[in-house]
Amino acid sequence: MNEKQKNTLIRVAISAVLVALGYFIPVKGAMRLLYFIAAYAIIGWDVVLRAVENIKNLQPLDEAFLMTIATVGAFVIGEYAEGVAVMLFYQVGQIFESTAVEKSRKNIKELMDIMPEFANLEKDGKVIRVSPEQVPKGSVIVVKPGEKIPIDGLVIKGNSVLNTAALTGESVPLRVAEGSSVSSGCINTEGVIYVKTDRRFEDSTAAKILELVENSSLKKAKAENFITKFARYYTPIVVALAVFFAIVPSVITGNWSEWFSRALIFLVVSCPCALVISVPLSFFGAIGGASKRGILIKGGNYIEAVSKAEIMVFDKTGTLTEGKFSVSEIKPKNCDENELLSISAAVESFTNHPIASSIKEAYKNAYKKEPDTANIYDIEEKAGMGLAAKYKGKTVFVGNEKLMTKNGIDYSKSENYGTVAHVAYDGQYMGYIVISDNIKRNAEKAIKELKKAGVKRTVMLTGDNGRNAKYTADKIGIDEVHYSLLPENKVDITEKLINEKTGTLIYTGDGINDAPVISRADVGIAMGGIGSDAAIEAADIVIMDDNMEKIAEAINISKKAMRIVYENVVLAIGIKVMVLILGALGMANMWEGVFADVGVAIIAIFNACRMLSAGKKEA
Repeated sequence: MNEKQKNTLIRVAISAVLVALGYFIPVKGAMRLLYFIAAYAIIGWDVVLRAVENIKNLQPLDEAFLMTIATVGAFVIGEYAEGVAVMLFYQVGQIFESTAVEKSRKNIKELMDIMPEFANLEKDGKVIRVSPEQVPKGSVIVVKPGEKIPIDGLVIKGNSVLNTAALTGESVPLRVAEGSSVSSGCINTEGVIYVKTDRRFEDSTAAKILELVENSSLKKAKAENFITKFARYYTPIVVALAVFFAIVPSVITGNWSEWFSRALIFLVVSCPCALVISVPLSFFGAIGGASKRGILIKGGNYIEAVSKAEIMVFDKTGTLTEGKFSVSEIKPKNCDENELLSISAAVESFTNHPIASSIKEAYKNAYKKEPDTANIYDIEEKAGMGLAAKYKGKTVFVGNEKLMTKNGIDYSKSENYGTVAHVAYDGQYMGYIVISDNIKRNAEKAIKELKKAGVKRTVMLTGDNGRNAKYTADKIGIDEVHYSLLPENKVDITEKLINEKTGTLIYTGDGINDAPVISRADVGIAMGGIGSDAAIEAADIVIMDDNMEKIAEAINISKKAMRIVYENVVLAIGIKVMVLILGALGMANMWEGVFADVGVAIIAIFNACRMLSAGKKEA
């Protein structure tokens, strides 16, 4: 507990003892009144002060005002002990509320620990400690064992093992060596590594994640917005009703004391604390619990949307498959293998597409040198098909079957699994290269988990050919597959699926080339967010490691959050309405009123705190 909570708890204890003794101390009249005023002042001075401040600021109708009026009114009608007790239990409820909020914030604070405090900048042969904000892009920083990596970059010297748990929620160590990319926020656990930064601190992974989490509370779910509006109109209405109960029946019956007492009970019961506290706490707890699992949710509105997941749409490459391509077959025709690989690698040197990178890598592994691009010029990218270029004055094509067909090239088909890059030079077919991409090991299990979580339909969209697409879909259990798509085709199909749904459509991709579809879907999820600026910025939810099973986990966490929200709304409104009616009929006293307010609030808070243990087995 913090200092404020401890002080409040001490005041609660002292006041509770005074109230208990008040039932046995034989004092009457003014002395008894002064005794309970002292007990009331100890426990309620801050609430009364807050109510007075709100009246000065012309914002009187809040829970502090309601509690002050109700408890002071109890003193007016001679119910001294009850007046102190109402304030006493209200403060107990406040302690439970603040403790619950602190616990839910703990997960966020743990994530905030990824923020590095300094960077060891190598400059002029010396290493100096500076603020991460002062490190220019392209600098060399030294990261010692036990230190956090302050800025994203590439290891240029040394090797070590990184603890990535703060980013991914997983404790699996990541081994890095010269040439490895590293992300800020990871902790170096072994050797000294030298990292050349490839961005400024404000653009680094840690900074992006912190900005994402800090802003998540700004995007409220419909349920949260409803409760905010509800409280805004609810409070003045119940105050007006309490005034009505205090005056109108009293004028009619002449029994002012009885109806004034009923009006005070009405005020105590009507405090909306249970709803105002527990509903936002449920969403906040869900965001914090999910972030601890390496699932970053950008707001409560996405929790509400994900809980209604109906159609799950996937990109293939890098999402359902590893996205790590390698050449598995080279099939020359009308040339030799060396010429086929050399020309295709030279042309592909002008693009960073994963397929191109695998061909270039195969060339470098075979010949221990970079492809010769001296005779390549006039490069032209053919969207969704491949590349065209000039090689020694003549046209060369490297791409898929569509590119060959469009340019009248008679090509050979491959029956092997993988992406096929056909090559043609000066109108003559030279052969093809097969590039394979392995399906993720947990993809099949992840799809099964999604269906258990309530997803009714799974769809895969890919620019790959039909053979590869169907193979992948059948292997992991995807219901529907669309292949040989251009980026605009993916948007068109997504639009059609949106028109067919009744729940939420979620699209999962890499957050870069799928950005148009991610933005069009109800919820966009980016896989493998570490180091991917586009993933963090474009998606609504980021899975910080590449674990597909966490998509179902995010759905289960969201469903649990919404279930708790609905439980608290029904519980709070149901009990309050019942006690309000009983109070108006004279069948409930101040103690029932205390339970309907503080008791229900504490129950709702405990229920909301279940979100703090949100994990992959929750449903």
